[in-house]
Amino acid sequence: MVIMDNRSTAYLVLDNGRIFEGYSWAANGETFGEAVFSTGMTGYQETLTDPSYHKQIVVMTAPHIGNTGMNKDDEESKRIWVSGFVVRNPSPISSNWRSEKSLEQELIDYQVVGIQGIDTRALTRHLRDRGAMRVGIFSDTKLTREEMVVRVRKTSQMSGAFLAADVSTKEPYVVYPTKGVATRFKVAAIDLGIKGATPKAMANLGIEVHVLPLTTTFEQIKALSPDGVFLSNGPGDPAAMVDIVELVRKVLLEEIPFFGICFGHQILGRALGFDTYKLPFGHRGINQPVIDLTTGKVEITAHNHGFAVAAPKDNDFQTVYGSGRVTHLSLNDSVIEGLEMTSIPAFSVQYHPESAAGPHDAAYLFERFVQLMQSPKLGLK
Repeated sequence: MVIMDNRSTAYLVLDNGRIFEGYSWAANGETFGEAVFSTGMTGYQETLTDPSYHKQIVVMTAPHIGNTGMNKDDEESKRIWVSGFVVRNPSPISSNWRSEKSLEQELIDYQVVGIQGIDTRALTRHLRDRGAMRVGIFSDTKLTREEMVVRVRKTSQMSGAFLAADVSTKEPYVVYPTKGVATRFKVAAIDLGIKGATPKAMANLGIEVHVLPLTTTFEQIKALSPDGVFLSNGPGDPAAMVDIVELVRKVLLEEIPFFGICFGHQILGRALGFDTYKLPFGHRGINQPVIDLTTGKVEITAHNHGFAVAAPKDNDFQTVYGSGRVTHLSLNDSVIEGLEMTSIPAFSVQYHPESAAGPHDAAYLFERFVQLMQSPKLGLK
């Protein structure tokens, strides 16, 4: 790899004391977050603008990143959310007819500190073996190695973090059904860090999506008279989402059809009475294999989560809301990836059916939500 003369030495510093040396890239300075890795070979723009990555420094395992540049159409929100970005070989040019700006220039515009030229394979193996941890990126710094480690160790951990308020919309807004598609249902979507492709996917099915702030009350939801309630993805620890858990419990008691994804899945688990726990290094990327236990079908899915639900995997379970079951498992580590209630209209998955970026194997889940709203007393098929 050729490094330009104006690139200064940069350091990626883990809280266990390991340091990777590379070169400055994107904005100069220092930044901190939780070190996580994404296994997708593409989709970096959707990753950068996914609010679920708030307070995380993302390591791209694919070595060559940035070759298609950046464009407004593929953004999942109005800004970049990652705290830092780590690549091995950033592309010096953008070669795509849709590109509007280079990846590095976009990162500079948002003052995102990055690092290039490190062995991302070695870093990924380190995180896989030792778990996600706090990390800092330092470029153009005069700090000693010991001082950098100390600064990293003083930062907050992801466990216990309440971050959804940082990314949730401040005002409600509506995404209407796609032009030419008749309105079939109205859904109240609680924004914990929703991606732009999610309400669009529902709008394509004739759903009028009312995207609501984190602070929305159950009474405000009821006033909308929605046909269903949707709970989005988002950053942070689900154990910190006490108010939203209580909101979901009220939705379940009223038997309003409910669908949760990613963070929303974990919050449904807690609403049902299960614990959540932090995964060693999480699931992130657009190539995660999941088996649907109800059909036996294997799906390749898009993930971004660092926590999981602790529920019985082998048998149906009982809750105060009735019976339920686990519907999906990760084929990599057997983590629970889906839940459904069989006595009330509620289900969830821990991945992204809108698949932006990613495969479209899970797109049927929005159709399943439609079916649930059509026949809410019949449960899932």
